Amino acid sequence: MKTAMRRRRLTIVCLLAIAALGAAVARAADERAAAARATTDNFQAALRAELVKGLKEGGPAGAITVCRDKAPEIAARLGAETGWKIGRTGPRVRNAANAPDAWEAQGLAEFAARQKAGENLIRMEKGEVVTQPDGKRAYRYLKAIPMGEACVKCHGAALDTLLLAKIRQLYPEDKGVDFSPGELRGAFTITQPLPD
Repeated sequence: MKTAMRRRRLTIVCLLAIAALGAAVARAADERAAAARATTDNFQAALRAELVKGLKEGGPAGAITVCRDKAPEIAARLGAETGWKIGRTGPRVRNAANAPDAWEAQGLAEFAARQKAGENLIRMEKGEVVTQPDGKRAYRYLKAIPMGEACVKCHGAALDTLLLAKIRQLYPEDKGVDFSPGELRGAFTITQPLPD
């Protein structure tokens, strides 16, 4: 009888420990997602401010320069502050260096399917802990970038001839055109290395 009671107590203690561990893991995941979301919001706000300034000073050609020069600087600054890799990617990129890796490509495909099913891109995100190709664990996060009306000047179907020439000069392999407002333009991407 005492042995059976001990087993029951041990089982209850084990179940409580498992529940507590599960809750701690869920809290950690929520905290990672919140931190990634906040960093993405900071990146987006800083980039938007630079794009507005670039458009005001140089029109769409000024915006192209911002995306080419300022966006990587902002990502590098935020990355240095957080220790994370921060960037942008998309299904069709202007800069080949921003091409999606396998995880990002899968996330972008999921976003497109979710949008097709009626979900709004504005709040669309994905985050999970993955094992990287180097064997290390990381938290990966994507947040959708919907194609906005202002983006049409540089990423739409009917671009100004001089602007298109500048884009071709800066990005000979550009595929970041022919997007329509409301379409999935791409995603902000964050990789947070995790301790071993």
